[in-house]
Amino acid sequence: MTDSATSHPHTDSISQTETNFNKPKTTTTPLVIAIVAGEVSGDSLGADFMQQMNNLRDDIVWVGVGGTKMQAQGLQSIFPLERLAVMGLVEVMAQLPDLLKARRELLSAFKTANIDWFVGIDAPDFNLRVAKKLKPQGVFCVQYVSPSIWAWRESRIHNIKAATDLVLCLFPFELPVYERHNHPAICVGHPLLRTIDQALIDTPINQRRSELVWQNDGLQQFFIERFDDVSQLICVMPGSRRGEITAILPLMLDGIQKLILLDPKLCFIIPTVDQNHQYIVQEVIDQCSEQLRAAIVVVYDDTQPEFSQHAMAASDIVMLASGTATLEAMLLERPMVVVYQLNQLTYQIAKRLVKVPYVALPNILASAPIVPELIQEQASGDNICRTVMRLLQPRAYAEQLKDLLETKHTLQQQSNHEPANSVIEQYFMSDSNASNPTQPRKTF
Repeated sequence: MTDSATSHPHTDSISQTETNFNKPKTTTTPLVIAIVAGEVSGDSLGADFMQQMNNLRDDIVWVGVGGTKMQAQGLQSIFPLERLAVMGLVEVMAQLPDLLKARRELLSAFKTANIDWFVGIDAPDFNLRVAKKLKPQGVFCVQYVSPSIWAWRESRIHNIKAATDLVLCLFPFELPVYERHNHPAICVGHPLLRTIDQALIDTPINQRRSELVWQNDGLQQFFIERFDDVSQLICVMPGSRRGEITAILPLMLDGIQKLILLDPKLCFIIPTVDQNHQYIVQEVIDQCSEQLRAAIVVVYDDTQPEFSQHAMAASDIVMLASGTATLEAMLLERPMVVVYQLNQLTYQIAKRLVKVPYVALPNILASAPIVPELIQEQASGDNICRTVMRLLQPRAYAEQLKDLLETKHTLQQQSNHEPANSVIEQYFMSDSNASNPTQPRKTF
């Protein structure tokens, strides 16, 4: 299995059933789909899936939990999404009684609605427990966004198999673990593959930079004062959580201090996700030397959607913490240096549990160190300076860019399945293969 859940021995019956699926609603019984997103990112995935389904049928009844985007597609959320958006062991334990109550409320609502499908969007700790109750009742259960069993605790696959009929994965490297355990899984691709603005890639970089600057007062002032006294523009992204910023940004600033000693014309832009994030970053920078402060601009712009992507696209390279931003940089075709540091105890535990040798998504996707990773003791000012200067050399720059483009192209090729069509196909296939189902499925 490389890019689909199973082989297709029942193609004829599937085609006929898919035709039935698209009948006018007057000739069908409404399809009742339960869907639950546990955080804001899941709301976007859920809304995209709902829109695809609504384009195929106009009689779907949606029940579950979601944010404003999912509600715009027809979901009446049983309770606010924020009730489930709990992260961290201590926080989860504190909210456990309410989370258990929320699960009971959902299961009761789903029973009343007589649901046909359950789609859990991310939040596996919550959604898989819900699905495990529903699947034995004949409900077709899907987990959209795979738990990270490809990286650690592969034994969780047994719970996933007990709870789901299909897993929708964001990345192709997640599929082999499901293949090993003979469980249906399909790579539908990360939503960034569909949402990145192609104009950010196609537009010449000088034009991107001009547009970025003239649409933001802070950037205008910064660059007017420097006139043309700029050699390279580097986008710096130290993470969005306070803990990441306080741990990683000082290391980056140490590297930047050394870089501007070698090239005083280097400029650095730090885009922030909101005004509070901007204050936190600026507070750290205000403690630095005047020379360093003069080389850096910290910017937040609520008038430009995906402002950080615009900042990355307008920069020569990106210096960033590990995370989704590394995928954004790759899709924007921007060479990068990854800098990351964890609490030492956390790092030692993670090092023993995690099976993959890389932390940056481009490296995991390529199965090779195509972008430099400066992790833990390697994340020093000297190493950051040395690595950035090396990347700014034309040959190293071109080599990394070539590797990023190849990896991006491969990812696009392996992520060409639409979530809705994938779920429908697997539903019909599992229906064809089912023997003595607990609850007969509806005829489309």
